[in-house]
Amino acid sequence: MSNEPSEAGRVERPGRSGELWRVDGSASNAFLVRDGDGDDAPLYLVDAGVPGDAGAIRATASNAGVDLGAVDGVLLTHYDYDHVGALADLRALDCPVYAHEPDASFLDGSDRPGLWPHKALLQRVTGLFLDRSDLPVERVADGDTVGSFTAYHTPGHGPGHLAWISADRGVAFLGDLVRAADGALEASPWALSYDTAAVRDSVRDLDERAPEFEAVGVGHGDPLAAGGSEALGTLAASLADE
Repeated sequence: MSNEPSEAGRVERPGRSGELWRVDGSASNAFLVRDGDGDDAPLYLVDAGVPGDAGAIRATASNAGVDLGAVDGVLLTHYDYDHVGALADLRALDCPVYAHEPDASFLDGSDRPGLWPHKALLQRVTGLFLDRSDLPVERVADGDTVGSFTAYHTPGHGPGHLAWISADRGVAFLGDLVRAADGALEASPWALSYDTAAVRDSVRDLDERAPEFEAVGVGHGDPLAAGGSEALGTLAASLADE
């Protein structure tokens, strides 16, 4: 089965409920997902690209026939310039942003990243170029749910990184815990992470705890339309001795 999104960014998943669309942003992916069948099913935006990606998000929504004003929540995988950047420009949104600490506080301005490690400093500097969104930020913890999606705390790439997984929809949004290449998953590298040992631990822990899923949305690389759990398991096994 092809992993490539179709026209309008739709990721084809025969036999699965809940439509899924990829926003192919200028530096990272964002996603729109229906949490069930029909136009009345909850609609979520997963991440929001860089500041210049608001147009791409609006275009994907328009081509898919969905209204950004009807989005029920933003499922944030983590605070990074290329994952929260367009939130302030998406003025049609009228919903909470769900995030784990300390990323939630970075997002609403009640705290900011530190000066160490290198990734924290990068977040602190790039944050100077972000406009703050007026959307309310709802704190979530490991195991909390939004609709059918469960939040899994997966620190390493960042301290508040989350994976959002729905067993009902058979889809996992793994943010930057991993990246996709040639249909396989790779762990977040040192240059882009707070703690690569924590990345490895999070990959293995998620593989043990997560329900079965087919589709995988990642921040970087093409989404997988099928074989998601197997791809995560293969990566976890490869990290077992590290």
